[in-house]
Amino acid sequence: MVASQAALISELQAQVAELKARVAGNSRNSSRPPSSDGLSKPSADAKKRSLRERSGRPQGGQEGAPGHHLARREVVDERVAHPPERCEACDGDLADAEAVGGGESRQVFDLPEGALLGVVEHVAARWRCGCGHISAGTFPAGVLAPAQYGPRLRALGVYVCVFQHLPYDRAAQLLGDLAGAAVSTGTLANWVAVAAAGLCDFDERLRELLVAAPVAHFDETGARIAGRLGWVHSASTERLTRYTAHAKRGCDAIDDAGVLDAFTGVGVHDGWAPYRNYTACEHALCNAHHLRELVAAAEAGHTWPLAMSCLLLDTKHAVETACAAGRKALSAGALTELSDSYQAIIAIGHEEHPPVDQGKRTKAHNLLLRLERDRDDVLRFAHDFRVPFTNNQAEQDLRMIKIQQKISGCWRTPQGAERFLAVRSYISTARKHRLGALDALGRLAGGQPWLPAAGPT
Repeated sequence: MVASQAALISELQAQVAELKARVAGNSRNSSRPPSSDGLSKPSADAKKRSLRERSGRPQGGQEGAPGHHLARREVVDERVAHPPERCEACDGDLADAEAVGGGESRQVFDLPEGALLGVVEHVAARWRCGCGHISAGTFPAGVLAPAQYGPRLRALGVYVCVFQHLPYDRAAQLLGDLAGAAVSTGTLANWVAVAAAGLCDFDERLRELLVAAPVAHFDETGARIAGRLGWVHSASTERLTRYTAHAKRGCDAIDDAGVLDAFTGVGVHDGWAPYRNYTACEHALCNAHHLRELVAAAEAGHTWPLAMSCLLLDTKHAVETACAAGRKALSAGALTELSDSYQAIIAIGHEEHPPVDQGKRTKAHNLLLRLERDRDDVLRFAHDFRVPFTNNQAEQDLRMIKIQQKISGCWRTPQGAERFLAVRSYISTARKHRLGALDALGRLAGGQPWLPAAGPT
């Protein structure tokens, strides 16, 4: 009975420790988003151990910054004169006074009164030739119906639905209030579908550029699609973004996306196991994830995680300093010291975590083993300056998908998800190339979508 109770106590202690770790988890020591922390103010101790590095600069505008202001225009749309009514000296009537040039002017930027929607009527004029035959002109490309909405309004409709994440009903209300266009939700959905259908060449160009990129970021997130859990996968660089949707999370979805299975550069990700199946490329792991896990391990009472955190952050600072100085790599001595220090910290970790059965390892022990196994991928940023310290690029790109789910809810059909993601990929990539979202969508609505230049990006 004593042995049975001891085993039960040991099992319950492990469960209690796991539950305590779950309760103590937050955005600082786990992969939970900051929104999950609630509205309570973080403790002073949590602020001291924040992973965000202090810049040393005061809050607000910095001394010497040029600042920003609304610049005046040389050419204005309308000029309104405000003459004085009476003389400031003698209070005389100025009805017959002589106008004098000059005077102070102030400009007001505002929307025009009334609805923004304008109507252009196209007429296929008929002309009679000297021979007696009557010829008719032709309508411009895209002018197909007796009455229709133009490409700029269609671009605005797609913009508010896909870029600003408005549900179709609210987007229709906005177009009615702002532009005076009585657009139905079905029309808006059709505009998004037509926009996505016009991006076949763009998507293929985007996929080819990502496959050829020297460094690319990969990530995935869950989403409600057709009432079930689906997955949105992203492949991105500083200049490219591509989203794809799939019912599954693993290799089937990755292969269907058609990027990582043909990729031969350096893939940056969070260490999710299926990414390891792709051996044609090198791998680099997100150290922001490691730092959060190291914080949790340190809070559990271990000493080695603090040393590993300091080593990673110090190395990050050394790489940034070398880049700022124009160097292409750390010195051989610095890399040797980094390798020795890393191995020494791993050895300290093994002293704190003696070997146990696989099912009884703590999260801190599993983290130690992963850092030992994936050492080259953890430190790849120090050996190849093209590789960033974190996978923040992918996480920032995927954040827009989470915002879409929070504002507009789930996608009702897989086709709707695919259309949204195709257009969102187009907008994100265009903005990374300094092209405005409305400009890019205007080109797409006009039948001439923007394409990123072929070649290295």
